[in-house]
Amino acid sequence: MTEVRILAPTGMLGAGFPPETVTRGLELGADVIAVDGGSTDSGPYYLGSGTAKTAAAAVTQDLRLLLKAAASARIPLIVGSCGTSGTDSGVDWVAGIAREIMAAEGLDLRIAVIYSEQHASDLDLRRIRPLPPAGPLDPATLADCTHIVGMMGHEPIVAALEGGADVVLAGRATDTAIAAAVPLMRGLPPGPAWHAAKIVECGGQCTTNPRAGGVLATIDEHGFTIEPLDPDNTCTPQSVAAHMLYETVNPYSMREPAGTIVVSEAAYSAVDHRRVRVEGSRFEPAEQHTIKLEGARVTGYETMSFTAIRDPHILGQIDTWAALLRKMIGEWVTRALGLGDGDYEFDLRLYGYDAILDGIEPDRSPPKEVGVMLLVRAADQATATAVAKVVNPLMLHLPTPDMDYLPSLAFATSPAETERGAAYEFVLNHAVDVDSPTALFRIHRLEATDA
Repeated sequence: MTEVRILAPTGMLGAGFPPETVTRGLELGADVIAVDGGSTDSGPYYLGSGTAKTAAAAVTQDLRLLLKAAASARIPLIVGSCGTSGTDSGVDWVAGIAREIMAAEGLDLRIAVIYSEQHASDLDLRRIRPLPPAGPLDPATLADCTHIVGMMGHEPIVAALEGGADVVLAGRATDTAIAAAVPLMRGLPPGPAWHAAKIVECGGQCTTNPRAGGVLATIDEHGFTIEPLDPDNTCTPQSVAAHMLYETVNPYSMREPAGTIVVSEAAYSAVDHRRVRVEGSRFEPAEQHTIKLEGARVTGYETMSFTAIRDPHILGQIDTWAALLRKMIGEWVTRALGLGDGDYEFDLRLYGYDAILDGIEPDRSPPKEVGVMLLVRAADQATATAVAKVVNPLMLHLPTPDMDYLPSLAFATSPAETERGAAYEFVLNHAVDVDSPTALFRIHRLEATDA
């Protein structure tokens, strides 16, 4: 084919989009619908626990519209990083929703699922190397992970499509792979295909009004053109070029499993008041195909308390008050529970003062009110909650050293302690060398009888 048109309706399945923008994309001749289903942006919990960030109702709403659109236009639908983190359970969760929708709407679509979850015992440590700033991988760290996923490129997706799939529900995948798959499968040059895929990965974020819906990318042998799906929205050379600044170490290049997108010589020009043309992108194949590994493990169990201060006297010396609270937490917990520093840890944040920037906050003027968050972490939930309960009186009545009365602060909830359950941390930021782009991934065709 001389052209392939990619319809990117939104930056993430479940985030929502105006239905009429998808209709518009079909009218413009879309050849594939590609949408990301996940991210690591919200931290390690979703990978560690194998649960989704998005609500089932929101995913169902988006997926119903996209499945019906794909069926009516007879074009493939590709969803990557299903269930937020791309675990096997996340893929099955989205597949279950898709099957319910298809049954309710009478849609006859062939679904392929691609599993990307890895077992620690199957990974060859000799072929795993760290990505900055990670260090060499300890086998114990690998074994501690509750879930490990490999980030696939376009190749497993292409294999599923060539196997006859109308709908591909993939585990963890690069954001770009889901959009680049069909153009690459149909023989278009990798430079424009990968660069266009990067620009459309977040739907309308490359437009001047990201809330208005997604975009359509038309890729050809020399470059690609981007236009918003909302007729009243616009793309400008600046809004399109700026997306290479998003989630990249270098705005002129980005590594994929198969190689590197290079846009240092790309030219962005306005076709008209709402469309942008891009030419000059190239793709440099890598000598060694690699798959990025992501893994998370439990670091403890957390309990949170949140109180609020409006007392102007305390707020006038909030640093002194916070330092006193930190000191007294250690003393009270040791006296009441017999715990030392190694038995628990806590984080104290002053929202409305310096909770975000901490020590580099430039404005230290007294605020009018401050929310105080205490987050306790311990090896078990009971200990974390016990520590928070010991601290409860301090967060309710702690005065500054010069006060001769006990102030009353305001807890946000009752009970004041909220158990957050297991806490996780990312511990894998590594790449594994592979002999085949599809070797780590399992592709299955869902039959009508599959649960």
